[in-house]
Amino acid sequence: MIHPSAIVDPHARLAEDVEVGPFSIIEADVEIGSGCKISSNVRIYSGTRMGAHNQIDHGAVLGCEPQDLGFAQANSKPLIIGDHNRFREGVNISRGIKTEHGTRVGSHNYIMAMCHIGHDCIVGDHNIFANTGSLSGHVEMEDHIFLSGKTATHQFCRIGAYAMVAGLSGVAQDVPPYLMADGHRAEAVNLNVVGLRRAGFSAAQRKAIKHAYKIIYKSGLKLQTALEELKAADPCAEVSHIIEFIEGSERGIISHR
Repeated sequence: MIHPSAIVDPHARLAEDVEVGPFSIIEADVEIGSGCKISSNVRIYSGTRMGAHNQIDHGAVLGCEPQDLGFAQANSKPLIIGDHNRFREGVNISRGIKTEHGTRVGSHNYIMAMCHIGHDCIVGDHNIFANTGSLSGHVEMEDHIFLSGKTATHQFCRIGAYAMVAGLSGVAQDVPPYLMADGHRAEAVNLNVVGLRRAGFSAAQRKAIKHAYKIIYKSGLKLQTALEELKAADPCAEVSHIIEFIEGSERGIISHR
């Protein structure tokens, strides 16, 4: 299951059925779970932990040194990857440096060619990154998010569940859940209606989300006052999620176009 030209350190821990393609390099202190398939010219650096049934395509680099001028090997933190992820050609994911959790990627994510996930990012489950989508350090993504091609997300930003970021957008502030964001400096342009429908959100749920954002963005109320009004209205689970996400924002949320 390991190609003769691959280099696998004897101190790496691979499940018996892991496949490793030609010219790939797996360093010591790497753990790879059952059913993983590693293509050609892949490099997996020390400190990477990977669950089961992940597929890593040609030229991907996992757990490399972070692109941070202050990096020192003594401060290295792990890259932790869940199950059933697909990393396409040339994907680059840095290890952590400044947080105990390091860099984390959940399960069932599909990350297309040449995407980058920076150090200390936290990526949830069922997310899709289109080609060359990039996260700077410390970005947090929830679940079921679609990042379109050539998007760039500023460090420490957060992106909420079921959001969609349009191609060529630059995310400089938090994107609340369920929204569609677009622009050189991304702004909210609508709900991610298609994504919500595909995910099985009912008409009533979508209506509640739309009403919440109308209060937040179009009522003329200050943000905290708008949130208090939503809290007082016995919000559903989706609206409660929006409130909690915004209250946890440190960079502020994107504006509405």
